[in-house]
Amino acid sequence: MRLLVIDDDRLVSASLKTILEADPEIEVVGTGNSGQQAVELYLRYKPDVLLMDIRMDGMTGIEAAEEILSHDKNARVLFLTTFSDDEYIARAFKIGAKGYILKQNFNSIAPSVKAVFMGQRVFGDEIVKKLPAISAKSKKPAFSDYDLSGKEMEIMTKVAEGFSNREISEQLYLSEGTVRNYISIILEKLNLRDRTQLAVFYYRRGYKE
Repeated sequence: MRLLVIDDDRLVSASLKTILEADPEIEVVGTGNSGQQAVELYLRYKPDVLLMDIRMDGMTGIEAAEEILSHDKNARVLFLTTFSDDEYIARAFKIGAKGYILKQNFNSIAPSVKAVFMGQRVFGDEIVKKLPAISAKSKKPAFSDYDLSGKEMEIMTKVAEGFSNREISEQLYLSEGTVRNYISIILEKLNLRDRTQLAVFYYRRGYKE
């Protein structure tokens, strides 16, 4: 896997390169220290994954990602930052980023890069917990393009809001087994792996134009 690393702190980008290349499956093809360099290096190297900071002087990581995605709609952008501001999370969802994780979760960085490379979306636990509050500021997600029944929509919403199977069963007067079956069907229809991916998918829809 070919990876491009961008961070405005040169020491951080160099450290990330050293750490990530300790994994034999990861090759860091380049490092940069600004949003403008991110765009230039991405277009030059066409990496499999772009690991990029958000807060940078001049062109931010969000702005760089928007520019990159305008050239390559399939670009896999994973944001790595010390900030978990709602505004950044919302914009990351809106532009189609593949993930948003915090630098503090050091051990999750390499696995997250690999997951994004494999086509998954990765959002750290701290980010997922913020989704309901962030979604309240946005329009209601629309799912008319998906073959979901009213009950499936209702259960998906409950899952996204953080309710357990037991809580959903009590609220909707269904058995826990029935709730589990509904969730399995929903995951299969949407080609998702688990409840976390389902929550991310649900709120991601809320940021589509």
